[in-house]
Amino acid sequence: MSSNLVPIRRALLSVSDKTGLIDLAKALDAKGVELLSTGGTAKAIRDAGLPVKDVSEITNFPEMMDGRVKTLHPMVHGGILALRDNDEHVATMKEHGIGAIDLVVVNLYPFEATVAAGADFHTCVENIDIGGPAMIRSAAKNYEFVTVVTDIEDYKDLIWELENHEGGATCAKFRKKLSQIAYARTAAYDTAVPTWMAEAIGQPTPRRRSIAGTLQQTLRYGENPHQSAAFYVDGSDRLGVATATQHQGKALSYNNINDTDAAFEMVAEFDAADGPACAIIKHANPCGVARGATMLEAYKAAFNTDNVSPFGGIIALNQELDAVTAEEIIKIFTEVVIAPSVTDEAMSIFATKKNLRLLTTGGLPDVTEAGRTWRKVTGGYLVQDRDNGCLSLDDLKVVTKRAPTDAELADLLFAWKVAKHVKSNAIVYVKNGATVGIGAGQMSRVDSTRIAARKAQDMAEVLGLSEVPTIGSVVASDAFFPFADGLITAAEAGATAVIQPGGSMRDAEVIAAADGAGLAMVFTGMRHFRH
Repeated sequence: MSSNLVPIRRALLSVSDKTGLIDLAKALDAKGVELLSTGGTAKAIRDAGLPVKDVSEITNFPEMMDGRVKTLHPMVHGGILALRDNDEHVATMKEHGIGAIDLVVVNLYPFEATVAAGADFHTCVENIDIGGPAMIRSAAKNYEFVTVVTDIEDYKDLIWELENHEGGATCAKFRKKLSQIAYARTAAYDTAVPTWMAEAIGQPTPRRRSIAGTLQQTLRYGENPHQSAAFYVDGSDRLGVATATQHQGKALSYNNINDTDAAFEMVAEFDAADGPACAIIKHANPCGVARGATMLEAYKAAFNTDNVSPFGGIIALNQELDAVTAEEIIKIFTEVVIAPSVTDEAMSIFATKKNLRLLTTGGLPDVTEAGRTWRKVTGGYLVQDRDNGCLSLDDLKVVTKRAPTDAELADLLFAWKVAKHVKSNAIVYVKNGATVGIGAGQMSRVDSTRIAARKAQDMAEVLGLSEVPTIGSVVASDAFFPFADGLITAAEAGATAVIQPGGSMRDAEVIAAADGAGLAMVFTGMRHFRH
């Protein structure tokens, strides 16, 4: 037998999630492995007619304190941690009657699930596992002699190892792999606990923060082919690309995932109950957003904002995708379509475009929901609250001589919702519930204003409109106008009303320029930088 093969003679099984437990126990029993277990796990194995020894039989102590103390004992940890090639360790085991434990199968109390279910503070605390992580880390540390399994999906590989190595053994490579998985599992668990507790006790900036995720997809590459990448999920139940069902098309790429997330978060600003809305995204920026009486009307209006950029883009809908809209969408190449649901007829239409990815989410995320975002910088992370700021008409402050009309107010709020999702410096022109020009990511706000107006001119030329659609439009700026030049540019493009945060040293100058141009302007008191 190769020296890196270690036969399994004795196993300790203690699992909260008992999926696959009996099949694993049967496989171990068939190989002559002695089974040790605790509480409900031992009962399940025994009820299946398999021999099992309670841990209390080897510790000579009963499980006590409502199960809080059962495996924290030298007879357990000595059997896991002992180095089998160390004469002193072997002698100590013999002296104290400690039997070696070759396999540890533990999957921890369901702390994350308990928190997700909205349990009270005390219940969450009681679901923090203590002995489980200790056994896992002990076994992972002693991987040269002990096999540790924390994930149910690894049961089948463990059984394969036992079946394919003489004497029911595991190889060193397999044990090392499982050791890494085990440490990652306890790290993720130990991340979940303080993250929850910081929220529960109202500590927004705890002294230490960590992040954890579970691999959902290994990606072909990252933003560029020379960058490796993967997609990890954090267990959140927030509706979106991470929880969506993919119905067709090849696997999502790094850029697909990033852009699809941006698209769905954008369209979620428009409640499905208020009517159809569509957002078309390219490189994480909206290139067209619109509402309509039908989904087809909303899609066409969004597409008309910029009929070049949507090629190879992402389309997000706030209501069910129907057949007539699907027929229109497939007229150009689209990477991804994401919607709460899809009709069978639309599915059949999309099936003719094998490379088009179709995702459904079952609903829209709550844009007011609290949460946090993370961004890596050299040497650390930036952590902030999710931008869940929303406005109503009552939040707007009219600062000009002329107040907006009801129609202008509706478009101003629409434009504000879009600007929230456009990279800074962001300028958005809107007319009749649809974007007609978007300027994104420029170093100068006035440049964004000019680019957005130029996009509207392109739209007029392509559609053969009698006038540029910025005439009679409203304009949103994600942050204040530092000078009057950007506002004057918008007025020259034909905008009649402006929404912006206000707060500049030159607000008076900007307000005077708006009054001079006959514009109505409202301040929000809130900005939406997006970098």
